[in-house]
Parts: sequence; C-alpha cells; structure tokens
Amino acid sequence: MSELTQESRRNFMKLFAVAGGGLVLGFNSTSSIASGLGLIDGSNLPAAAIDFNSYLSISPENIITILSPNPELGQNIKTSFPMIVAEELDADWTKVKVVQAPLDTNKFERQVTGGSGAVPHSWERLRKAGATARQMLMEAAAKRWNVSANSLSTENGMVVHATSDRKLSYGELAIEASKLPVPTDVKLKDNKDFKLIGTAVRNVDNHEMITGKPLYGLDVYKEGMLFAVIQRPEAFGMKLKSVDAAKAKALPGIVDVVTFGNNVAVVGKSTWQVMKARKELKIAYEPDEALESSADHDRLFKELLNSPEATVRRKDGDVEAAFKNAAKVIKSEYQCPFLSHSPMEPMNFFAHVRPDGVELAGPTQTPQRARDMVAKLLDIAPEKITLELTRLGGGFGRRLSADYVLEAAELSSIIKAPVKVIWSREDDMSGGTYRPAVRYRFEAALDAKGNMIGYKLRGVGINSGNPTREDNFPSGAVENLLIDSVEHKSPITTGPWRAPITNFLAFAEQAFLDEVAQAAKKDPVQFRLELLDKAKKTPVGEIKYDIDRMRGVIELASEKSNWGKKKGVHQGFSVYFSHRSYVAQVAEVKLVKSVPVVEKVYAAADCGIVVNLSGAYQQVRGGIVDGLGHAMYSKLSFKDGAVEQKNFNNYRLIRLKEVPEIDVHFVNNGIDPTGLGEPALPPTGGAVANAIFKATGKRLRNQPFMEQPELKGGKVI
Repeated sequence: MSELTQESRRNFMKLFAVAGGGLVLGFNSTSSIASGLGLIDGSNLPAAAIDFNSYLSISPENIITILSPNPELGQNIKTSFPMIVAEELDADWTKVKVVQAPLDTNKFERQVTGGSGAVPHSWERLRKAGATARQMLMEAAAKRWNVSANSLSTENGMVVHATSDRKLSYGELAIEASKLPVPTDVKLKDNKDFKLIGTAVRNVDNHEMITGKPLYGLDVYKEGMLFAVIQRPEAFGMKLKSVDAAKAKALPGIVDVVTFGNNVAVVGKSTWQVMKARKELKIAYEPDEALESSADHDRLFKELLNSPEATVRRKDGDVEAAFKNAAKVIKSEYQCPFLSHSPMEPMNFFAHVRPDGVELAGPTQTPQRARDMVAKLLDIAPEKITLELTRLGGGFGRRLSADYVLEAAELSSIIKAPVKVIWSREDDMSGGTYRPAVRYRFEAALDAKGNMIGYKLRGVGINSGNPTREDNFPSGAVENLLIDSVEHKSPITTGPWRAPITNFLAFAEQAFLDEVAQAAKKDPVQFRLELLDKAKKTPVGEIKYDIDRMRGVIELASEKSNWGKKKGVHQGFSVYFSHRSYVAQVAEVKLVKSVPVVEKVYAAADCGIVVNLSGAYQQVRGGIVDGLGHAMYSKLSFKDGAVEQKNFNNYRLIRLKEVPEIDVHFVNNGIDPTGLGEPALPPTGGAVANAIFKATGKRLRNQPFMEQPELKGGKVI
C-alpha cells in the first residue's frame, strides 16, 4: 500500500482544525486508504475534506454514521456498503446510521448503479476504511491505558483489554483517536473471522418504506415548486408541427404551456391539474424519419441475417472447412422483442435553474452523467450544479439515461421556476428507451462422434450496439468459431435493460446448446462439461471466463436439483457467465392437463463472498422472476412508429401466482465479491425453455413464449 502524500497530510490537518464533534474517516477510492480525518458533527462534512469517496464517522455518543454514495434502486447497496465497513470496524450494527450522500465528484468515485459493479469496485477500500478506523481506536485506547495495542482486541463497538478486563466504547475514544496519525498499512480480517458479512441483515430503509416515509423521487417537494407533464411525439420518427394550447391554459391551476424541441410541457400547481390539462392540447405532428412497424423489423431481420456486410467479432480456426466436412449441421434462429423497463416508479425529476446555480433532485442511476449533461445543455460549469439522490423505485437500466433529467432542467430554465417533471405510466411505456429487439442465427457442426467442431453465431440488432458477447462460453472450447453481427439504426430509442444483451442472448445460446446436445445424443449437462474440459485442456484463442467457476455452479445445480434422476417432472438446464459472476439453473416443469407448468427453479450462484445473505437471496430470486416473466409474457410491438402497448392492461408482466418455488444456493469459494444484481436473470429463459421441450417435445425459439404456436395459446403458470 502506498504512503499518504504530504498534500494528503496537510488536508488531514486542515480537516482536523476546522471540525468538531467526533471522528470522521474519509477513504480514497484510488489508493483504498484513509486520506483524511477530523472532528465533525456526524451529519455534515466539512468543506476541507478533499478526494473523499465515502465516510465513516463516530460521534462521542457512539453513533457510527456511514454516507452511502451510490444510488439505491433495490440492489441493497445502501445496506451492503456499511456492512462491509462495519465488519472490519467490529462495529455494533445497532448503532450504525446510514445516510444517502449527494453527488460529489470531489469526494466520491463511481457514484453509479449499473453493471453489477458497486460492491466489486468498493470491496477493498470499504474494508480498509473500517480496518483503519479500528486500528486508530485501538491505538487511542492503548495510549490511555499505557499498554501495547497488540494486547487489545475489539468487539461490538468496544475496545477490550482482556488482561485487565477493561473496555471502552468507540465513542469514548473518538476524540483521542482523531488526534493520531492515519496508519498507512492495516491488516484486514481473515474471511473465517467475519461476523456480519455473510449473515442476513434487514434493508436499512425497510421501516421508512413500509411506513411511507419520503424516500423516492416522487416524494420530493421544494418550496415554490411547480409540476409539469410533457407531451412527446406520438411516434418515433415524428416531429412537432403545431400546437393549440388555448383550452389547456384556461383550466384552473395551469401556469403555462411551454414548447421546447419536440416537447410540449404543461406547467401547473398540481399533478392532477397538469395531467387533466394535457388532454386538452391540440397538437399536430409530421414525419421526420421512417415510421417503422414490427412487420418492418421482421423483414429487416431476415434480410440482415443474410447480409454479406457484417462486423466480425471473433473468428477462430477454419470455420468454412469445419462445416464443409461436418457429419451433421444444426441450424436455428431465435428472436426477442422490444421490452419496456417498467419500473414501478415512472420517470420524474426536480430542477431549479437559478442565476447562481442549478439544484437537481431525483432518482438516477448515473448522477454524474446527469449533472454533466445538464451542464452542457445549459452551458454552465458542472461545479455550479448540486444533485440530491433519492431512492429509486426501480430502474433496471432505464435510469442510466438522463433524458428526463434534461427535460426538467431545460423546462426550469425556460419558466425560471423550480419544477418537477412527472411521467405517467403511458409516458413511461411509450416514450422509450427500450430493450433492443434482436434476432440470432446459430449453426453448429458435429463430427461423426458427436463432437462440436464448428460454431457460428450471427446477431442482428435494432439499435443494440453489439448484440453478441463473442468471448463468452462456448468460445475457447470450439476449434472453429465465427461470431459476427449486423446492426440496424432506428429512430426507436433503446438502452441497457437488466443484464444488457445477455438477458436474451443467454436464452438463445443455452437453448441452442441443448439442441446441439440432442443432435449429438448427449446429456445437456454432460455436453457442457465436456466443452469446458476441452477449453481447459486445449483452449482455442483467449478465454475470458473462469472455467472452474463455471464448472462449479454446473455441478452444484446438478447436485441440488438431482439432475436427471427425478420422476414425474421434466428438467431443463442453463448456465451463464455475466457481470463477473456465474449462475446455473435447473427448471422443473410438469404437465397439468397437457399444459406445461413451471413448478420450481434451482439456482447455483458463484458471486464470490456474499455480503448480505438476505439481499443476495432476493437478488437471485428477483432475477429469476424477472427473467421468467419477461420470457413468458412481455412484448412491445410497433405500428407506424408508435408503440402499441401503453399500460399494463396489454403489456403483460408476471403475476404472483405464476412465480414458482425458487431454491437458491451459493458457491462458497472465498474470493472477493463479483456482481449479483444482474447475473441470475440471463440463464432463466433457457432453463425454462429446455424444460418445456422435455415436457412437450417442442422447441421455443422466440419470446414471449406464451405467444408462440408451439404452446397453442396454453397458459404456463
């Protein structure tokens, strides 16, 4: 570990000089060591704190306060972060107070919720922050008692001298500890000594959520705030032609109707008033780009799958020769529709653009991006913008975008007043951004012994970027492999959707591998294990997944589900690597009056050390429910550029009675945590589709499953 710089020590001394009331320890995300400390009130951080990323404070009243910098949208990060610090600190969890930090790019790094990366990014620095504070408290106690720090231990927020049976609380030592030099090297706990990490801990916001305390963006209210709804173009590819707002302006409570870009905003004194007034607008639009329909997309998919123009993502060996000499070739195509993110809390944001700066507040997964885009829009310095983070009522990738934040900021700058922009459910469903629609073509070449000697994948996406993951399994396990892609640019806006790309690609890959295993006359699980053995013994090209970790979840899921040995149920298997973690699943289906019923899903997850067992179980279960529901039921279709499903009456989500029993198991390998918010979703569709094939003999290659003729309109519950 590097030593603190002289500048850091100066900052520490300045911080100490201006603060009063307790011990605060800031930790830098780059060096993962303490970069400053001082005495503070516990709720307000002094301006002298520089290059901080998160904070641990201990008041003389023995209250430990941790500022959580990352947005909380249900992934449990607001509980897991302080658990990591508290573990190394040996804190009394009942005395820990967690506070959501605002956006502060001087003190914090990576204030982002997305990509299942928060805990992997912060794991070491959070541990070192807790361990550093603990060591300083022990040294303060040693000095007071005139004993060696090595003779002391800590437990439950106390420093203990066992020989003399003396104890002091952290609060009693906070002021003395703050006067000591910050250690440049600290010892972290052995994993076997964890007391808090790996246990089930309640979400720190549970009480507030259950009792309806203000937590979310829709709860934000500022003095003098106005409300606004925005009418956007009724179809993708259209632009605003004319507006008649006379009738809307005449209604009670309406302050103004404002046009900016292609948007028409109704501003008033209450949500109900502006929503009612919007219905009285008379707006005309005209085409600006091609107005695409779902039938156009189906035609484009067929054309582009055969296009000679494609971007090669990976090529190993002599693919043409492998297929020419194959004893058997298997070919299949899979397709998924656009999907809405459908967070329970629709988009909303507060903005107040003043001459001296901008105040923003609301739910965003990427607060720094939102702030910087507002700064660019308004042509002001980012430092003049403050952004208060609220809890997010869901996001699933939708709130990675900042379009709704920009709307609020631009509107406030026009009306010169504080305003909160609120989207209705119909706005949320029809206003973008969506999961991209994609079609895949797979081909596999088998030799006479049933070995896969060739593999081809072409992905065609609509605004998907790269619709493949060219380095994922089975890449590296096949001598001759070609993965390429073709992209169609569309006016329909798209963006990351929970487990981007892999949310559907995993289903397609894992269902196709079952097809290949069947053609090779091999057990699907054994077929995958043989490929992994091949990748380990004779790897082809670069392998970017961990073969042993993938094998581990395959074997654990097989063991827990009693794979292939059960009577009366039909099992389907799937395994996937995404966001640094590995999840294998076995779905069990029964036929009830000839209808396939998903009864149970077993999941084996390797995400490294599990921080909060309660949160981890819910992340895996939630991912499976999300994956199952969208694979079964959900679809957005388009006609002349307009989405046809505008609310939950015709956009089908999974229902409570349709959720199967879910049995979750974790691999305990002791490695540092990897992602968990997304990895459990991708394998689900493949496991269920493969189980339905076992039950019915019919392959499901398109989603949603319930609209496919193979199920004849049956109801899978």
